[in-house]
Amino acid sequence: MSKSHLEISPPLLNAAGSLGFYADKRGPIDLSSLGAFITNPISKTARKPPLGTRLIEFPGVALLHTGHPNLGFRTVMKRYAARWERAAIPIIVHLLASDPRELGRMISRIEELENISAVEIGFRQDIAPQAAIELTEAALGELPVIVRLPFTRTLELANLVDKTGAAAISLGPPRGALPNKEGNIVHGRMYGPAIFPQALVVVRELAAQGLPVIGVGGIYTPDQAEMMLAAGAIAVQLDAVLWRGDWESDK
Repeated sequence: MSKSHLEISPPLLNAAGSLGFYADKRGPIDLSSLGAFITNPISKTARKPPLGTRLIEFPGVALLHTGHPNLGFRTVMKRYAARWERAAIPIIVHLLASDPRELGRMISRIEELENISAVEIGFRQDIAPQAAIELTEAALGELPVIVRLPFTRTLELANLVDKTGAAAISLGPPRGALPNKEGNIVHGRMYGPAIFPQALVVVRELAAQGLPVIGVGGIYTPDQAEMMLAAGAIAVQLDAVLWRGDWESDK
């Protein structure tokens, strides 16, 4: 199947998991400044948040252990599909990908909706290369497919999913581990300004290979967003800066 064309204008997005499941005008950023709104990650079945410590701070980094909580695809669709169709900006639905057949069925349902500009599929850290190919193939259809790759494996997997037909590649947050107050090690995804130099290097390398990449990771100012675009990114995603609610003040 030929690769679908992806248009993002203006080239600014929120990252999956940063602003919820629908585009709320009361949120921390003017929605008109975004080229599209990306939903929180959605899985086939419901997922609950983990017990215990979920957030640990470290200089330049916030480590989050959330488990991608959501109500499951069917319930999320019932609750938010009409809001997505009425949204003032295009919607990109982020799906947690594990089984090709389930993923294909979810995307077929999403394709029935208006105002959906793309789907973004997120892979597990330990995904095998062949599984990445099969999931990308299962996602291909009427909508452009963005593949969010595990940060440390982006360079390994990017060419595979690009050749399979992905319209763009985005970077999942890197993973790490820190002790909580009780001394127990907590694993999670890392966000914060310390991520930016690493993310910029990865974006430059992918862009140098001619791959369509969306820059994300540690972007806290418009100048940093411009650096990502100058490095060859086709767009950028904002994550932790939106939780702080001060993107506007950085302009």
